[in-house]
Amino acid sequence: MSAGRARCDSVRVLDSAAVPTDHQQAWWFAGMRPQEAGRPKPDWAQYVERSTTLAEVGCGEHVRPQHGERGATGRSTGEWGDWQKALVGCLQPLLASARQDLEAAGQTGAVTEQFLDRLGLRLVKAAARTLVLELARARTRGELTGETPAERFLDFTHRLVGGSELADFLATYPVLARVLGEACKQAVEGHLELLARLAEDREHLVAELLAGADPGELTSVEASGDPHRGGRSTATLTFADGRQVVYKPRSLDLHAHFNGLVDWLSDQTGLRLRTIHVLRRPGYGWLEFNPHTPCDDLAGVRRFYQRQGALLALLYVLDGTDMHYENLIAAGDQPVLVDVETLFHPSLTPPRMLGQDPARTALLNSVSRTALLPLLVSGEHGVADFSGLGGDAGGTTPHSVVDWADAGLDSMHLIRRPQTTRGRRNRPLLDGVVMEPRDHEVSLLTGFRAAYEAMAWHRDELLALVARCAKDEIRYVPRPSNIYATLLDESTHPDALRTADGHSELLELLWDADENLQPLVPFELAELWAGDIPLFTARPDSRDVWASDGMRIPNLLADKGMTAVEAKIAALSEVDQHRQKWIISACLATRPEPVVHTSTTTRPGLGTAEADPERLLAAATDLADEVMAQVLGESGGPANWLGLELLDDHHWSVLPMGAGLTNGYTGTALFLAQIGALTGASKYCELARDAIRPIPALLETLAANPSALQVVGPGLHGLGGITYGLSRLSRLLDDTELLGWVAESLELLENLAPDEFPSYGEGAAGGLAAVRGIPGGERLAARYADELVAAVELGRLAPAGFTRGYQGIAWALGQYGVPGDRYSAAARTAIELDHTADTDAGWCSGTAGSVLARLSARLPVDLAAYQRTAVERPVLADLSLCHGELGAVEPLIWLADHDHQAAEAARRRRAGLLLAAVQQYGPHCGTPRSVPSPGLLTGLAGIGYGLLRLAFHREVPSALLQQPTAGSSAHHSADRPVNKGKTP
Repeated sequence: MSAGRARCDSVRVLDSAAVPTDHQQAWWFAGMRPQEAGRPKPDWAQYVERSTTLAEVGCGEHVRPQHGERGATGRSTGEWGDWQKALVGCLQPLLASARQDLEAAGQTGAVTEQFLDRLGLRLVKAAARTLVLELARARTRGELTGETPAERFLDFTHRLVGGSELADFLATYPVLARVLGEACKQAVEGHLELLARLAEDREHLVAELLAGADPGELTSVEASGDPHRGGRSTATLTFADGRQVVYKPRSLDLHAHFNGLVDWLSDQTGLRLRTIHVLRRPGYGWLEFNPHTPCDDLAGVRRFYQRQGALLALLYVLDGTDMHYENLIAAGDQPVLVDVETLFHPSLTPPRMLGQDPARTALLNSVSRTALLPLLVSGEHGVADFSGLGGDAGGTTPHSVVDWADAGLDSMHLIRRPQTTRGRRNRPLLDGVVMEPRDHEVSLLTGFRAAYEAMAWHRDELLALVARCAKDEIRYVPRPSNIYATLLDESTHPDALRTADGHSELLELLWDADENLQPLVPFELAELWAGDIPLFTARPDSRDVWASDGMRIPNLLADKGMTAVEAKIAALSEVDQHRQKWIISACLATRPEPVVHTSTTTRPGLGTAEADPERLLAAATDLADEVMAQVLGESGGPANWLGLELLDDHHWSVLPMGAGLTNGYTGTALFLAQIGALTGASKYCELARDAIRPIPALLETLAANPSALQVVGPGLHGLGGITYGLSRLSRLLDDTELLGWVAESLELLENLAPDEFPSYGEGAAGGLAAVRGIPGGERLAARYADELVAAVELGRLAPAGFTRGYQGIAWALGQYGVPGDRYSAAARTAIELDHTADTDAGWCSGTAGSVLARLSARLPVDLAAYQRTAVERPVLADLSLCHGELGAVEPLIWLADHDHQAAEAARRRRAGLLLAAVQQYGPHCGTPRSVPSPGLLTGLAGIGYGLLRLAFHREVPSALLQQPTAGSSAHHSADRPVNKGKTP
C-alpha cells in the first residue's frame, strides 16, 4: 500500500468517543467523510433539511403539471420528456429552496427560470440511477398502481412528491443528499456571483467589449465547460439586442499577455493574426464573443490555415497543451483561440524519468503536445479526432455515456450509448461545407515556417515578451479531465451513495493511478466530493502547484515552465524546424479516412535502362542517410525514430517506433546493418546497435507478463519477426551477444499458446518462417508446423491474402516440408482454402503473395504469363515492401534466387525501372499521403532494403519471407531449385 493511501486510511481509525452521539444518530452522518467526523451539521445537510421542511409546511408546494402547463421551475412541460418532468418533480423541494435564495437576492425573471431549469436537469442526472433502482424495487414488490407502464412510472414518482417523502428517500441515501445539496448551494452562489460581477463591470464591458453601445437587459446565461471552485464554470451571456460576451471565473492575465505575443508575431510575419479582446478583473474576466463564421472564398480558407500554422508555431514554443476543438473558433479566415490557460505547461516527471526512449521524449515535447494537430482518441465506438485543427464536425464520440431505455415506464433501466456532440466551431466553412485540414497542409506548413523563422531570428525580443508571463496563473492538468468526469459519473451509482465509505472506495482509485501524483490526491478527492472537476494552477516561474482552495504544494514540478520555454526558444534551429514540420505532416496524415491497403497509382514512362548493383546500392545508401538524419538520440546512447504506424487496419498514428521487425526499430536496424555490411561504413552498424539496445529489457518485460506476450504473438509482426531480425543482426554486426537474446526470445516463443488462426502476420505461420533457419529453433519450428497442419485441416474461414490468410500458411508449410509429406500436402490444401481476388500486384494481399504461396506449395504457376505481366505493368507509385512495388517484385527475386533465368532477366529490367522511379519521384512510402517514415514494411528502411535485395539478392535474403541466411540450419529444402516454365 502506498504511503499516501496509508495516511488516508489511517484517518478512518477514529475514537468513537470523539464523535458526538447525536451526530452518529443523525441521518446525514453516513454522508460525512472520516476526516469530517465531529464537525457540526454540514451546510449541505442544513440545505436539504430546510428544503424538505419548507415543502412540508407548504412553502414551495408541489403542483403536478399537466401537459402544456409550466412545471415547478417555470419551464413549459412540452420542452422536457415526461419522465424528466416527473423526476424533477420528485426533487422540487430542493429547487424551491434555490428559487427562494435567488428571490431573496432580488433575482427573478427569465434568466432565473433558465438557471432553475439547468439545475433541475443537473439534479436529475445525479439522482437518476438511484431513483430508477427504487422504481425497479417497487415494481418487483408489486407496489405500483396503474394500467400501463407509464402510469405505474408516474405512480412511483408521485409517491416521492413532498418534503417528508423526499426526506425519507435522502435519509436512505445520505451521500446523494450531499451531492444534491452541494450542487444547489454551489449553483446558486456561483450564479449570484456572476450576476454581481456583471452589474459591477457592465460599464466597462460596454466600453471595451461591446463597442460603446448598451446591449440591453440580460436574457440568457449559458454555462459551458467543466465546473471548478464550487461549481463555477465559463458562461456565455446574451443580451436583448443579441450581442454576447463570455465570462471566465479565473484570471485572464495570461490571455492578455498571449495577445501581446500574437500581435508581435503578426507584425513579424505580416499574417494579421486576430486576438480576442479581454477585460481583466482580479481573479476573473470577460472575453469578447467570437461567432463561427464562414470564409468568403477558397483564398480565405488558405489564409485561415496559414494563420493556424503560425499559431501552432507559437503554441509549440510556449509549451501550450490542451488546444482541443472547443478552445478554437473559426471566425472567417481567422483562427481565434478562446482559452490559453495551459501555456507554459510544466512536466511533473523529469525528462530522464520518462524512460530511455528519445523518440518518446521528442514526441512529448513536439508540436504534437499542443493538441492542435489531429489527435485520435479511440474507444468502444471507434475513433474520433478531438484536436483543435481537426475536431470531427459533430456526430458521435468513441466513448459511452449513460442513457435510459424505456424512459418514463416502470421498466426503465440504464443503458450505455455512444456520446453525441454538437457541431464543432473550430474548422472553417466555405459554402456550407466544413473544410478538411488535410487538404490544406501546404498553407499550414507555410504559416508554421514563417512564424518559426520569425521567432528564431528575433528570439531576444520574443524572450522579453515571454518574461512578462512569469507570474501569471496557468492551469496545471495532471490527469485528463475525462478521468475526473468519469469518476463523478460512476460515483452516482446507488451503492456509492449510501455511505461515505462506498463513495470513497470509488473516488480513491486515484491513489493507485499514478504514484507521482499522490501529493495531489487529497486535493482531488476534496473537489470530487464537492462535485467539481479538480483544478490546479501553477506559475511559469515556480515549481510549486496550487490547489483550488489556495493551498500550495511546494516543489512538485520537475522544472519551471518558464525555464523549459526559454530552453526551447534557444534551441530553435533548422533541424528542429524540419522535425516539427515532419510531425505536422505525419499528424495530418492520420486524419480518419478509409485505409486502402493496395497501390494502384503507377509511374509510366520510366525508360528501359537496367540498373547495375552499384547504382542500386548508392540509392539505398542515400535512404540509409535519410534514416540516420531522422534518428533521435545522442551518438552512443539509446536511439529511436518517430514513425507512422497502422494501428488496426483503419487508423494510423504518429508513435515512437516499437521493437517489431515490420515497422519497428529492429527492422530499421536490419536495413542499416545490411548497408553497413555491404559498404563497410561503420556508422550504419553503430546506429543499428544503438537502436536495438532496448531489446533485453523488452524480453524481460514480456517474460514477466504472459498476457502481453500473448498479444505480441509469434508472427512476422510480433516476436517471431524480432527473433528473425536479431538472428540476422548477430551475423551482420558480428555480435555473439545477440545470440543470447535470440535464445531468450525462442524461450518466450515456447511459452506462447496456439493462435485462434495462425496467420503469417500475427501467428504461427510467421513464427515458423522466422525460426526454421535459426539454430535452436528446430523443436519450435516442428511445433508450429504441426499447428499449421491442424489449422488447415480445421479449414476455418479466414481473410484473403498472404499476411492474414491461408497463403502465408501455404508458404510456411511449403518451405518447411518436402514433396509427399503431410506438410507439403497441407500447403496445397491451404491454397485451395484461399480466396484472394488478386486485384493488385502487391505481396500482402495481391498477386505477388499468390504466386509465392503456389510456388512454395509446388502447385502450377504460369510463370511465363506472370513474368510478362511483371515486366510490362507500370511501376507502382508506392514503392514499399508491404503493398507496393518492392513487395510486388519479390516473386521475381525469389525465382532468380533459385536460378530461373527468365526471372533473372525480368528482375534486372524491373530494377532499372525502380531505380528510375526513386530518382524521378522520390522514395514514396506506403503510408497515408506517402509521408516518409523509417519503418521496414511501409517506410524508407523497407524501400532501401528492397533496393539492396534487387542488387544483391544472393547476399541479402528476403525480410518479408524471413528467408534464412546462407549457411543456417534451415529445415529440409529451403534452397531447393525451382523448375523452369510452368511449375509441376
